[in-house]
Amino acid sequence: MVQIALPLDWPVADRDEDFLISEANRSAFDHLKRWSLWPVMATLITGPRKSGRSMLGRIFVRKTGGRLFDDCEQHDEEDLFHAWNDAQARRRPLLMIADSAPPAWRVALPDLRSRLAATPHVEIGEPDDSLVGDLIVKLLGDRGIAVPRELPDFLVPRIERSYVAVLQVVEALDRAVLSNHRRMTVAMAKRALQESGILRRA
Repeated sequence: MVQIALPLDWPVADRDEDFLISEANRSAFDHLKRWSLWPVMATLITGPRKSGRSMLGRIFVRKTGGRLFDDCEQHDEEDLFHAWNDAQARRRPLLMIADSAPPAWRVALPDLRSRLAATPHVEIGEPDDSLVGDLIVKLLGDRGIAVPRELPDFLVPRIERSYVAVLQVVEALDRAVLSNHRRMTVAMAKRALQESGILRRA
């Protein structure tokens, strides 16, 4: 009997160790560590979706007592404006997360636009090869799946180097393990990802 793998909402992790650091995100991480030295008590972080930027933001505000505006392009501009001013007055850091920085993020309110122009901007990049492998191992481990030591070296050259692709790989491998009632192997991973159309030639 074949077990159908059902999509599950896994708990959102917010522990420090859940944020994996590599050259793709190190500059953002280091900037947030030095928040007490910021000349402006605000920072804008941009980067790809699923890059861990929201998790990093939640960890940051928990440690600093600051304030977080995630998906800040969707927030009321007056609210952002007042939050920016309040952060300076109280010396409590404001962290804003967006897909892109102005002018790509169109800001209508002139006062907010001028303040964002004075706000430091750090960017999370697409994952490097090391981070791709580490993310696959960690995300599968979070689901209780032991990963063979040789699997990351097999997968990394054969999948797209993006956070979305990593999540697609993890979902496909999770389904394969549940459906086959077997431990993960390189052969199983290869077959599952070929069937999903995810695997490409190295």
